[in-house]
Amino acid sequence: MNLSAALTGTLVIDGGMGTELERRGCDVTDHLWSARVLLNHPEKIGEVHRDYLAAGAECIITASYQVSFDGFRKAGLSDDETERALRQSVAVADAARTDFERAHHRRALVAASVGPLGAALADGSEFHGNYACSYDEMVKFHARRMAVLADTAADLLACETIPSQSEAKTILECLSSLPATKAWFSFQCRDERHVAHGELLRDCASMLDASPQVVAIGVNCTAPQYVGSLIGEIRSATKKPIVVYPNAGRRWDAKARTWMGSASDFDLGNMAEEWKALGSQWIGGCCGTTPEDIRGVARAIGPENRRWLAIEGQ
Repeated sequence: MNLSAALTGTLVIDGGMGTELERRGCDVTDHLWSARVLLNHPEKIGEVHRDYLAAGAECIITASYQVSFDGFRKAGLSDDETERALRQSVAVADAARTDFERAHHRRALVAASVGPLGAALADGSEFHGNYACSYDEMVKFHARRMAVLADTAADLLACETIPSQSEAKTILECLSSLPATKAWFSFQCRDERHVAHGELLRDCASMLDASPQVVAIGVNCTAPQYVGSLIGEIRSATKKPIVVYPNAGRRWDAKARTWMGSASDFDLGNMAEEWKALGSQWIGGCCGTTPEDIRGVARAIGPENRRWLAIEGQ
C-alpha cells in the first residue's frame, strides 16, 4: 500500500477514459459507455491505462464508473457478470500498474471508480442530482459494488462525479461499513461555489472532513475555469489533500449522448501549476483530456515530494 506516503506529497492522476477510448475508435454510445468496452475489449482499457502511466500518471482510475448492479440488470446482464466486471476493471488496471512498476521501478496507485447513481441511469442526472429515489435506495445502489471493489487490489476508491451532498452522505455511510477502505470524494460542480445539485461545496467538504476513511476531497468533470475558486471553497472546510481533475470544458448532452461544444482553450499543465499553488496536491483530468494533457500536468507538478514513487533496491 503506497497511499500513506502519497498523502504527504503530490500526485498526478490520469485523464479521461471514455472519451479517450472513443478517440481511439471504440464505440461508447451504448448506455454502459466505457463498461461495454471493459466487457468486450478489456485490452483496450489496459492500453489506455499504460499510456497514462507512460505520460506521467501516478494514479490510474479503473473503468468501473459505469459498472453497477442496477445498470447491468437494465442491460440484460446478471449480478454475477456485474461482479466479474467490477473485479476485472481492477485486475486490468493492476496488471498495467504492475508492468509499469517492473519496467520503471516507480510505484503507482490504482483507484477503483465509484460513479454516482446518475451514471447508471444514463440520463445525464449526474450533472444535476435530481433522482427519483429514496435515501435508502441510494444506499442500496452503492453498498454492494463498493463492497466488491473494496475486496480487490485497488489502493482506494475514487467516489467521483458526485452531484449532491445527499449522495455523498449515502456513499459515506457505505464506506463506513468497510472500515479498512479509504476513498477520495470528488464532486461535479456547476459554478465557482456550488455542487451540481446546488449545495455549497464547502458544506459538502465539511461533512466529509471528520471521516478518517476519506483521504482527499475535491472536484472532477467540472469546467476548468471554476477549479481555482473551488479549491478555496474546499480548503475553507478541511485540511485534507485536495483532488482536482476537471473535464476539457465541454457540455454533456444526455439526449444525444455526446459532449457538445468545443473544448476550453486551456493548457492543463499551466492550470495544474496554478492549482498546485492554490493548495491542490492531487491533479489530473477527466472527460476530454488525454495522455498528452497528463504529460503536461506531470511536467508542471515536478518531482519534489514524490520520493515515495521510487521502489528501493531496484
